[in-house]
Amino acid sequence: MFDEFKFNRVERLPKYVFAEVNAIKMAERHAGKDVIDFSMGNPDGPTPEHIRNKLVESAQKTKTHGYSVSKGLPNLLKAIADWYERRYDCKLDPDSQCVATMGSKEGYAHLTYAITNPGDVAVVPDPTYPIHEYAFRLAGGNVIKFGIEFDEHYRLNEDKFFESLETVFKNSSPKPKYVLVNFPHNPTTATVTPEFYERLVAMAKEKRFYVISDIAYGDITFDGYKTPSIMQVKGATDVAIESFTLSKSYNMAGWRVGFFVGNKKLIGALIKIKSWLDYGMFTPIQVAATVALNGNQQCVRDITEKYNHRQEVLIEAFGRAGWHIEKNQATMFSWAKIPECAAHLGSLEFAKRLLIEAGVAVAPGIGFGEYGEGYVRIALIENDNRIRQAARNIKEFLKQFDNCKKESKK
Repeated sequence: MFDEFKFNRVERLPKYVFAEVNAIKMAERHAGKDVIDFSMGNPDGPTPEHIRNKLVESAQKTKTHGYSVSKGLPNLLKAIADWYERRYDCKLDPDSQCVATMGSKEGYAHLTYAITNPGDVAVVPDPTYPIHEYAFRLAGGNVIKFGIEFDEHYRLNEDKFFESLETVFKNSSPKPKYVLVNFPHNPTTATVTPEFYERLVAMAKEKRFYVISDIAYGDITFDGYKTPSIMQVKGATDVAIESFTLSKSYNMAGWRVGFFVGNKKLIGALIKIKSWLDYGMFTPIQVAATVALNGNQQCVRDITEKYNHRQEVLIEAFGRAGWHIEKNQATMFSWAKIPECAAHLGSLEFAKRLLIEAGVAVAPGIGFGEYGEGYVRIALIENDNRIRQAARNIKEFLKQFDNCKKESKK
């Protein structure tokens, strides 16, 4: 009866990037097949006990079961500001420069809805976590993308980044209003130096744009690398906002706890839109999140070491199977170039065949943008035995390609 009705924003959306692989994965499992799943960054470990205990304790108090505070409980906002001061020697006002969100993904959707006028231009490097791009598109904005480059150890080519960004501003009309950055980067794992943010803040002030920074994987770093924050730069809060999530650092993905900090105007817009759209996280979750941020951070170090160890196991085991991957400095992923002998398949077809024929699920690089083609993202969410089993399956899978046969014998 209502076939003539159009839902333009939704109908303009492409099919979600991983839907095809996920559908195959579910079909394989329903058929009774074992799937070793590296496709999604979903932590496999438990939330640390002291955080769970605080959730239970708070939930036992019936007064915590009503509507909560949309912008975040005062104690949680203070914990966020204190976390930044301890980690980055950055002073933030909890009331006007911090806001808690129901995960960072929801935060990006609400933020862009609040700050994007129709036709506003945002710059989003490619490849990218999909919500970084489509939050702006869903809000009626336009997105300009450019490819990022990095070295063999996944360190961003910062000079090339700024050359590309200068070109965007030179050629774009209207000029971009927002530039989104995400380092350590999802999906490529690329990292940056503190000087990167100094240059970015200076450029933002010169060209009059806001920076939106995502450091979701800021805690997950290896071999001495420490994630810098744009908030460390003097004057950053004049032009920048930054997000973080407890999902990865504390194994709290399903809890949906994130936050944004920084520029008062952007934070104020997000607070205002949230007051219309939600009543905040369940109070016991906010209380437990406060304990997570304020408490002993040994649990974060333990989680980080687990990912570091798994990456080393994966690199060694996959290398013996003929798939050579370099080690990165951060995140819970490996960004792996498809073996040359199978590169002709493209990332989506390679991922589909690897899943069906080898029982190994990975995320195709094309799902993160055109510059992701030729790669797959491998989440470090399976244990050592499963990683080694995956390597054995992959070795058999690659034997069908002549050049891979030669590589696996080396």
